[in-house]
Amino acid sequence: MTEPMFLALTALLDEPRHGYGIVQEVDRLSEGTVQLKIGSLYGVLDRLAADGLVELDHEEAHSGRLRRYYRITDTGEEALATELARLNGTLQIAAQRLEARQRGSTSRPLIAGGSA
Repeated sequence: MTEPMFLALTALLDEPRHGYGIVQEVDRLSEGTVQLKIGSLYGVLDRLAADGLVELDHEEAHSGRLRRYYRITDTGEEALATELARLNGTLQIAAQRLEARQRGSTSRPLIAGGSA
């Protein structure tokens, strides 16, 4: 799962959002490090929808234009939880290795699910 996909799903956890709302929330969640453009956002949403991770919630007219609101599906929530667990495992390994390096240790910490 790409970082923009992960953040788009995260942005939809609390409420359905339209495209620009997702862009703004991703910017806020990433503290400005991920800035989705509208064009790339719809590519992300198309992939998430094709995988059943998001779906159209509703549409509403705003200033003469149709806004589509998307929501995360139960499958999307499960995929996000799985990715979060994977990232947490990777972070723990990186933190262990960094700590070992800073201590000057030559032994390698265990890899999740295996040995060094």
